[in-house]
Formats: sequence, structure tokens, C-alpha cells
Amino acid sequence: MDPVIVVGAGPVGLALSLALASQGVPSVVLDEDPGRDETRPARTVVLREDTAALVQRLGCTAPKDEGIRWSGWRSMRRKQLVRELSLDEDAPYGDRLPAPVHLPQHALTRGLRAAVARQRLVQLAPLSRIDTLEQDPAGVTVHTREPDSTWWRGSYLVGCDGARSTVRKLLDIRFPGRTAVERHAVAALRTELPWPGRAVLHRLPPWRSGGTEVTARPLPDGAWRLDWLLPSRGELVTPDALITRVRDTLAGWCGDTPPYELLDTGVYTLHHRLARRWRVQRAFLAGDAAHLLGALGTQGLDEGLRDAENLAWKLAQAWHHGACDVLLDSYQAERRAAVASRLRAADQSLPILRGGGGLRTLVAGGARGHDSLLADGHLGCGPLGAPPSYVHSPLAPPRAGAHTSVGTPPGAPVADVRVTAPDGTTVRLRERLGRGHVLVVLVAPGTGVWDRRHWLTAGVMPRLAEAVDALPVKGELLVTEAYPGASAHTVLLVRPDGHLVASFAGVRPAELFAAADAVRGGEPRASVRSDQTADIN
Repeated sequence: MDPVIVVGAGPVGLALSLALASQGVPSVVLDEDPGRDETRPARTVVLREDTAALVQRLGCTAPKDEGIRWSGWRSMRRKQLVRELSLDEDAPYGDRLPAPVHLPQHALTRGLRAAVARQRLVQLAPLSRIDTLEQDPAGVTVHTREPDSTWWRGSYLVGCDGARSTVRKLLDIRFPGRTAVERHAVAALRTELPWPGRAVLHRLPPWRSGGTEVTARPLPDGAWRLDWLLPSRGELVTPDALITRVRDTLAGWCGDTPPYELLDTGVYTLHHRLARRWRVQRAFLAGDAAHLLGALGTQGLDEGLRDAENLAWKLAQAWHHGACDVLLDSYQAERRAAVASRLRAADQSLPILRGGGGLRTLVAGGARGHDSLLADGHLGCGPLGAPPSYVHSPLAPPRAGAHTSVGTPPGAPVADVRVTAPDGTTVRLRERLGRGHVLVVLVAPGTGVWDRRHWLTAGVMPRLAEAVDALPVKGELLVTEAYPGASAHTVLLVRPDGHLVASFAGVRPAELFAAADAVRGGEPRASVRSDQTADIN
């Protein structure tokens, strides 16, 4: 079978190709650039817990080697401290706030490219700009004009080619939304600030050039990224004006302007857009080609990486075993709805947070309520930042009497508890994701002190192992000592991307089979729908 064609070699396209390779699917990555990434210290990315774990699982060590986890969050208004939080990554799951990872985007891209270079199932083709896209019931054909005229044949195609996506234009998909939602001046510099390792958001700083909001986010090696919110239109930021902002801000925080090394500067504009469709026959959109967001601290790259993780296991199922349209359509149904919800939350919050009036009547606590909304986006919490939950997924099984409730609702990401595999290996649950098969997790308190030879043949294990072997999709059986909100002998069914399908009170082979069948969208068919997918408003 032909490989999957991935158009675009940014972080999302590279992550998608690696996720496909980890599930045995070959891909060709068409990169219109020469394969060299510009080093821009002021262009950084913030990865949440789930997306940082994803890229490390794919073989990219950049978040660990070249990123820094924030140790805390500090919010100020004028001269007052409004809120201070500690972010402890070693605290028990569920008892802590997430600690985002901050790193330069070029370091992330370089790390992903290094992982691709080690992966034999990924072919990277630089200087390959597409100009033609054709589809038929068996696959996709594209033409690239650089450096030589070349035709490429693929089983599926995913456009990860950015905001000006050629794939989206060739598919004639509209990309409506809002322009210039926010503008920021940004500077990357090396200096010492009074709160090492802590991210800072300062609203209405008391110095003349502070504007309405400035943030400072730590980077490795004593560096920081500073962002100043600008008026949506006007205010040309000259180099001299930016240097004045840097000096005034550092003096405002430190008393005097400390020594600093300016590494990079820039001005960037944020847009909010959402593609009308994310799937047309065998072609899909992901990342900035499908959506643009980023106001109020939200992270577009986070959502793009979640696109890649969501789509990869579905394409792998289709590539290896065939798939019905329910499975392939679920990518758009889940991911477009999740991003649309994020955009709605930002659009509803912007008038409150930027308009100045009405906050006290809409959000209890005045400045503290304002800060809570902003912290959501920056820290990856609440409607502006939390990982998505696919409650209304077309892959969700019907509610059955054998289902039971746990601390994670169906459709939400599972807790990253410690699990033990039948071979005796004990790891975090996230480490078993992304392999193209579902996970069946038995909650069995006390098994940690047993010899593996005993608990594999004791109690419900033999019956559960037999049920897992009979599933319509490949499954892996795991055991955990405890799971939030679950009682002994609860059985969890987890999708390959880490979202909970269902939880059962005990071993229920028939119900477990039905839920696993729902995850694959039902019985696969040889052909893929040739008409356009329905729009989701």
C-alpha cells in the first residue's frame, strides 16, 4: 500500500510522520523549504503536559534537553501581587497544577527532524512545493515542481503546510475567522529576574512604556521571553521603542535596569480562523492549515500536535485494516469541535479581558477573576487551555448497564497512573500510548506486592486476558494499583491517543467487545467515501 503523504515539515507535519511510523505506517514528508530551520530565540512554544509527553514519546528529546518547566506562575496588577502558584511536576497526579514546558520552536523542530532521520519509515523530501492534487477511490496523487517535476502517489494526504496552506486552497476549503485579534511586541533576552523559573503576567504595569499587559516566560540558560500587548492597530514599534520597553520593564521589576543580553526581537499578530472542513475524501488538514488561535495565552501548536495524535492512529487503522467513514470522519468531528470550543471561549473572554468594563459584573472577584481567565490559557487549564474531551465523539459506545463512573469522564484524557504490563514492566500509562492499539487497564489493588506469576493466573485476570484477545482491534492488557475514582476490579478501555472510551464494573467481555468495536467505527469497508464530509458548524 502507498505511503501517507504529509505536506509540510513543521512541528505538526514531522510529529504526524513520526506518529504514523510508530504504528508501522510509512510516510513521505514534502517540505517546500530546503530543510534548514531559522534560529529565532524570540519564536518559542509552550507545550502542555500531554503534548510534551507526545513529542518525547516520538523520540524527540528537545522538551527535556532544551526546554524548561515553569516552577510557578505569578500574576500582578499595577504594583500589587494578585496571585502566585507553584507548579510541582512531582506531586501526585490530580493534586497539582500542570507545569508547561517552554522552549525555542527551532529547537523543537530540530529535535523532531533528528527523530525523523532515525526513522526508516519516513522519507523527507526538501524543496518539494505542490501545485496539483488529484484523488481517486484508491489514493491521492500530487505533483511537485521543485527541484524537479515529480508526481507522488499516496494512500492518504495530510496538509500540515501552515496558515497559507496550498493543500487547503487546492481542496477549495474556506478559512473564515477574525484578523489581528491581538498584536504583541516580543523580545528574547538573557538576564536575571527576581523570580527565576516562574512565568509572570503583569497587567497595567506602573511604568510609562508598559502598556496594558506584559508577560515574562523563562527559557533555558537564564534567558527569558518578554511579550508586550499592543493595540490591535497602529503603534509602529521601532527598535528604539522596543529597547525602551525592555529597559523600563526590567527596571520596573528589579528596581534598576540589570545587565542584559538582547538575543532577538519581533512583532507578531494573532488571527483566529477555522477551516470549514478538515477532510475531503482521502485528504485531511491539520495544524495551522486547519486552525489559527493564540490569543489570551492559548497555544496553536499544542492543538496542532493534538491533531496529529488524533489522526495518526485512525490513519494507521485504515492503512493496516481498512476503515469505515465513521472512523475517518471522527477526526473532523472531534478535533474541529474541540478547537471551535477553544475559539469560542477566547472570543467570549476577549471583551471582558481587553474591554475594561463589565468585568466586575461578569466575573466575581474583579482582578482575581480576570487573572483566573488569563491563567487558564497560559497554564493549560479551563476552557481556554485544558486538553480536549471528546464527550460527543461518534466513536463513543452507547451507555450500557455494565458501565461505571470513575474520576475521568468518557471522552476525557486518562490520568497518567503507573501501570504494569504482563511482562512485568512498570511504566506510566502515557508511555503505552500511540502504538495503534487500545489499552485495557484493570484496577487491582495489591498486585504490586505480588509476584507476576501469581497475579497473571489469579482472580479475574485469565478471563480478562481472554476477553482482550477476542477484541475486534488489537489490545494491550495493563494493571494498575489504583485509578482516581475507581474501585477494585474496574476495567478501563483507553483509545490509542489516551482518551477514555468506557469503564466497566468488573470483566464484561460482551460490553468490552462492543466498546472496542465502536472505537474503530464499526466494521471496516474497503472503499472510502468519495463525497465531501459534512460541515460542522
